[in-house]
Amino acid sequence: MRRASLRFGLLTGAVGLLVFLILFQQALLGGLVTQFIGALRNQTADVLVYNDQARSNLEGSIILPQQLTAVADVEGVAVAAALGEATFSVQTGTVDDAGEIVDAVIFGYALGGPGAPATMVEGRLPEGPGEAVASAKDRADGFDIGEYVRVAPDGDRITIVGLARDINYSVAPVLFVDFDTYESAKRTRNPDATLVLPSAVAVEVAAGASADDVAARITAEVPGVEALTRQQAEDQSPGVSSVRSSFAVILLLFYLVVPLVTGLFFLIVTFQKASALTLLRAIGAPAKVLVVSLLVQVGVVMVAGSVVAAVLYAGALQGVKNLGVRFELLPVIATSVVVLVLALVTSLVAVRRVLRLDPITATTGAGVQV
Repeated sequence: MRRASLRFGLLTGAVGLLVFLILFQQALLGGLVTQFIGALRNQTADVLVYNDQARSNLEGSIILPQQLTAVADVEGVAVAAALGEATFSVQTGTVDDAGEIVDAVIFGYALGGPGAPATMVEGRLPEGPGEAVASAKDRADGFDIGEYVRVAPDGDRITIVGLARDINYSVAPVLFVDFDTYESAKRTRNPDATLVLPSAVAVEVAAGASADDVAARITAEVPGVEALTRQQAEDQSPGVSSVRSSFAVILLLFYLVVPLVTGLFFLIVTFQKASALTLLRAIGAPAKVLVVSLLVQVGVVMVAGSVVAAVLYAGALQGVKNLGVRFELLPVIATSVVVLVLALVTSLVAVRRVLRLDPITATTGAGVQV
């Protein structure tokens, strides 16, 4: 490797670039999905109950009062509370300076009950009407603690008292408020509304109960509803599965290319060094030593490439902060281990060539057969 530093350096760079692309694509996938359904993933309800006509779409779901009561009576349900969700035009600003009008999603939940944001990073949860928790990602856009929003055109002022991580929904800023504040916002948009229905029921399951079992029981026992666990609500949200499928194809191709490039490189190196390897075998070098040396080279290249990838990945994430993606060491290590294992597997073709070297050909003058 020292004598062919340029060759191995280029391979390390190529591996680093390919691993970086894998890491970056994974980060984009996670960031996009979080922007779509972060509010569902990072709230405290174990089960979400939709109208069965909504097709797992929170935007299209409404729950009737009798359905909410019936859900609360199902075995295994500890707490069942209304959860509202809707998109509003809101004006951001401070007491002294009104800001621009933007779209935001407001979630209304029962204070102290399920449905609250679960990833608080600063401030506190709402303690009464007119208070909200906003997404930390949007703090620079008028959603910081102490600032307020007002539902257009002339709704009540909602003061932001806390920030939570990764709670965006439908790629929009999110506000978690108490259900009374949510009702007030709905009536601002539709003053003639006599009854504001919740979008879903947020359920906390009883201690020792399974969320999957409780969700299945609610769906079976309460007419007109579909109950989903938190994970199911995330997976079945509109658009999420198609985004994941598209990225899965891209990532699969990258995971195939990295080991194939590495395996082909070391196979070519084995062919080029066949004479030297045969001579080493002829003077008594065990095949095991040559194989281990080959695998060590593969490992060094892959580890060095992964380090290059991690550096590129950390730098690239600075350019996509708007997606809320962060550098995390665990995905980098996991991806590096996977590509290392795949590279070692594909290098077995080169190992097989090394094992087939016949030491006697070094003395016959008939050339080396690999």
